Amino acid sequence: MSPTFPHRAYIGLGSNLDGPRARVIQALEALNRLPLTSLVKASQLYLSRPVGPQDQPDFINAVAALHTRLSPLALLDQLQALEQQHRRRRTRHWGPRTLDLDLLLFDTQELALPRLCVPHPYIQQRGFVLLPLQEIAPTLSIGQRPLHAWLAALSPEAIPQALPLDTHLDSGGEFR
Repeated sequence: MSPTFPHRAYIGLGSNLDGPRARVIQALEALNRLPLTSLVKASQLYLSRPVGPQDQPDFINAVAALHTRLSPLALLDQLQALEQQHRRRRTRHWGPRTLDLDLLLFDTQELALPRLCVPHPYIQQRGFVLLPLQEIAPTLSIGQRPLHAWLAALSPEAIPQALPLDTHLDSGGEFR
């Protein structure tokens, strides 16, 4: 595959500290400014309970589809730099965070590297990823199984709640 061929990547976004709704919207806008990358589509925002420690605020989540000419590791580096710009601190596994950006899928590639596993290893278990992903890519399958089947296997408590004020890209690439 040519290095100039645009890859399709899906990014999970989450925040539960310091104005999480605004942070997720800012991160969506920043994804569109990454080098050799454009934001194709973004889900609405969702409210979800934290995974792991429950002594933290609920999360605001979304999923974005990107076209990129970056490699998976180069894209990961860009995502982690964006997290650092939002003062992300990795102090507790599954703890609170100002911004969390996960590379969920990269084309149909399967990667198991020390720094990156694609598809994301917990994607099938997380309603806050599956529901917004299904919103923007309804025909997508993971491991030969459609997204709606993964969602149906989750408990109702694992399904996030759509926020009343949603955020979408309009046809000009602007957020409304």
